[in-house]
Amino acid sequence: MAAATAAAVPAATAAEEEARLLRLEDQAEHGGGGAWEYLCLARRLRARRPAHVLRVGLSILNDASARSRLASEQWTLYEQVAVAAMDCQRLDVAKDCVVVLSKQFPGSSRVARLEGLLFEAKGEWAEAERAYALILENNPFDQIVHKRKIAIAKAQGDMSLAVDYLNKYLELFMADHDAWRELAETYVSLQMYKQAAFCYEELILAHPTIPLYHIAYAEVLYTMGGLENLQTAKKYYASTIQLTGGKNTRALFGVCLCTSAINQLTKGRNKEEEGSELQSLAAEALLKSYKQHAPSKVPLISSMLKNMKLS
Repeated sequence: MAAATAAAVPAATAAEEEARLLRLEDQAEHGGGGAWEYLCLARRLRARRPAHVLRVGLSILNDASARSRLASEQWTLYEQVAVAAMDCQRLDVAKDCVVVLSKQFPGSSRVARLEGLLFEAKGEWAEAERAYALILENNPFDQIVHKRKIAIAKAQGDMSLAVDYLNKYLELFMADHDAWRELAETYVSLQMYKQAAFCYEELILAHPTIPLYHIAYAEVLYTMGGLENLQTAKKYYASTIQLTGGKNTRALFGVCLCTSAINQLTKGRNKEEEGSELQSLAAEALLKSYKQHAPSKVPLISSMLKNMKLS
């Protein structure tokens, strides 16, 4: 009970801060003050509200008196407005902000990244690549720039290049689990299932209690097919069911599909599969779930399970 209460506190705080952000946004846009407070909170929460940030930010930057009161923090605002302007395709505003920052901080890698982003916003991929290459010459471990190179490859639809960049990135930043997942999903899009399976294995080793990785791994193995892959897929669908308290419908379906496919391959010779209760429990859980949430679909599910010889 205490643990549940503790877990609820951060969620409540996040909801409160989101509500406060919206209140400040409405207040700032209607001349009620709190513009700087709103912009600071938007940065802290990493809220992606570019149109609002652009309007509120420009109201300060265009007011010389308000801008001067910020002192050194005005440069943070220039950067924030530049990014928001790029999101809104106000490239003229973004360019003006970047020019101001370049004059104030000549040779800054942070400003150079903004210049690269501006090239991206214009669709000038080669120029963006050159800008990022220059940054990496001085700092080969600039994580943000490596990620931007991956994003450029994806924006151009060059998934093979994106895979190359992701692999190079993971050689430097092996603990970035988001990158492992992105690489896995990219491999799946290229139908390179063996490589995708390896990525999910890495993710499961690092985070063994996250159901998302278990079910993604199971689905890749099921897609690959073959008796051994299907048997392993079934185990990972089962672990997903266990980790989610039996409430993951995809995993329940997965157990049923794997069982049916294994039975077809072994033609009933697999004693372990015949004696297992997992598939019947999964089928019962599926029917129960559909009776509760989608009763009109129960005949369809019953027919499917019957055809799979699971009911």
